Amino acid sequence: MKHIAIIAGDGIGVDVTREAVKVFERAEKVYDFKLEMTHFDWGAEKYLTEGVTMPEGSLEMFKNEYDAIFAGAFGDPRVPDMKHAADILLGLRFGLDLYINLRPVKPLHNNLIPLKGRTTADVNFVVFRENTEGMYVNVGGIFKKGTAEEIALQEDVNTRRGVERIIVAAFEYARKHGRKRVTMADKSNVLRYGHDLWQRTFAEVAMRYPEIENNTQFVDATTMWMVLKPDQFDVIVTNNMFGDIITDLGASLQGGLGMAASGNIHPGKVSLFEPVHGSAPKYAGKNVTNPIGAILTAAMLLDYIGYSEAANGIEKAVIDCLAVGKMTRDIGGGLSTTDMGDAICEAMK
Repeated sequence: MKHIAIIAGDGIGVDVTREAVKVFERAEKVYDFKLEMTHFDWGAEKYLTEGVTMPEGSLEMFKNEYDAIFAGAFGDPRVPDMKHAADILLGLRFGLDLYINLRPVKPLHNNLIPLKGRTTADVNFVVFRENTEGMYVNVGGIFKKGTAEEIALQEDVNTRRGVERIIVAAFEYARKHGRKRVTMADKSNVLRYGHDLWQRTFAEVAMRYPEIENNTQFVDATTMWMVLKPDQFDVIVTNNMFGDIITDLGASLQGGLGMAASGNIHPGKVSLFEPVHGSAPKYAGKNVTNPIGAILTAAMLLDYIGYSEAANGIEKAVIDCLAVGKMTRDIGGGLSTTDMGDAICEAMK
């Protein structure tokens, strides 16, 4: 038995998590395994009523008692500084040292691809985004705030250890999954110091994998080629900020944020899986949200904890539904959130 923590969060996170849990339960029956799912009420409501974001001792609890964490979405207009979201999501990512943000870019139906003349055969790659360093570590400050002489500094932190391990992870994934090329996206023509470290480390790591092609691109060129020639990519590895940007472009190639899954991973340790969309409060509780991203995220989680057959079965069920026009409104169909979840469960036979 595997132990899974479920944190639905805010807004539509509650709606899509309900459907992901439904798929977990269906997979247990179809593929004959058992999950112990524990639900946590962390989110804006708990923060506003109790002043609690992530309770003390939570990180140790997850490390010692759980195999993986599934999260829905966080964000609520009643918390304008998003303190609860930052404490929970960034707290988990940094506290559990989840240095890989893994984002598959794999459209599951030709009609979802916005690129003229492209099919699912042309768009099938993964992005390895460094998840614990870069511009997102909140190193910096503001001097003379609110004056005409105000200065704001935001530091970009890159360590040899951090850079090397994300690049190694990208090459290891390519080797394990038969991918032919690893591409690094950087901006070394302008960001000289941190990206010099990325360039040197990438070249050194690539030598350990002579069977895998490697190349580097400036990130602005990467965004261009993702649109013009996406079939050149197998695995992309990049830093925290660039990864944040290009993976949203990648989601658009899949049919939108509602179709995109992601994992925040430290191989061999408890890891966090969450769909990439936000909490979209205006749609919360209206039963109109696309749960496919959350359901594919559930499949990623199952694959990570050793239930690969179930993960593949879930993806196939999604493909089968899309093939016969069972879709939510955002991707051209008419199903509600719950109807979409039910259809995927029904397709899992």
